[in-house]
Amino acid sequence: MKFQIEDVTVYFPYEHIYPEQYEYMVELKRALDARGHCLLEMPTGTGKTVALLSLITSYSLSRAGDRPLKLLYCTRTVHEMEKTLAELRLLLSHIPPDLRRSLLALGLSSRKNLCINPTVLSAASRDSVDSACRRLTASWVRAAAAEDPAVPTCSFFESFDRAASSSNASVMLPPGVYTLQDLRAFGRDKGWCPYFLARQTIRYANIVVYSYQYLLDPKVASIISKEMQRECVVVFDEAHNIDNVCIEALSVSIRRQTLEGATRNLNRMVQEIDRYSKVFSFSF
Repeated sequence: MKFQIEDVTVYFPYEHIYPEQYEYMVELKRALDARGHCLLEMPTGTGKTVALLSLITSYSLSRAGDRPLKLLYCTRTVHEMEKTLAELRLLLSHIPPDLRRSLLALGLSSRKNLCINPTVLSAASRDSVDSACRRLTASWVRAAAAEDPAVPTCSFFESFDRAASSSNASVMLPPGVYTLQDLRAFGRDKGWCPYFLARQTIRYANIVVYSYQYLLDPKVASIISKEMQRECVVVFDEAHNIDNVCIEALSVSIRRQTLEGATRNLNRMVQEIDRYSKVFSFSF
């Protein structure tokens, strides 16, 4: 169905809409018009996500002649991310083809959730997967491989990098909605790394769905989100979790074992310095 909220034609993927959803959209449009912040709450099970996606997507499409708004939708878990992308796919199927044909939406998650390299995926944990990936894709590793073909690299990353160097990244992923599973399937079909493909494409996508950390963690945001256009609509789903995410992002955990190892290394260094200082003193 479609209906008007002031000057915006809203596309909604269901035949009926709850009064709470309509009120939610009205308040959300006011916030977008004011280019400000808003805090919206709806009862569980009343279709908050689809209402939000419908209004923001329709609002962006209504800006004829203007650069479309980019939507950054932040979720807490991968399950919520996939659910949001499924709702978005349903929504776009109810938007006229001439309006949706250029829309591109995708999810971005960790290497562990997007990698298709069997060697890397055999690692036990997320951190191990990240380390295994970097050992195959780091610039110094690739430089060494150029000199010695026996040095292992990732064929999926190399294929992606060659394709990205010879074409426009926005064309590499056709318009549509891509879940994490879709990205993995696309990567296998093309022989490209889905993780780096997604990282490259989020700069061009109209809608990006990813976890809080990609925007709130300074270390991650400086790598992933630094090139986003300034005119974005940012949504934090389940926003009551933001404080915990910020605390976690800016906290450091150090084990006693790490401190003891550092102490041993420092003591060893002191002994070496003393030994060399005595040798040089004697020589002098």
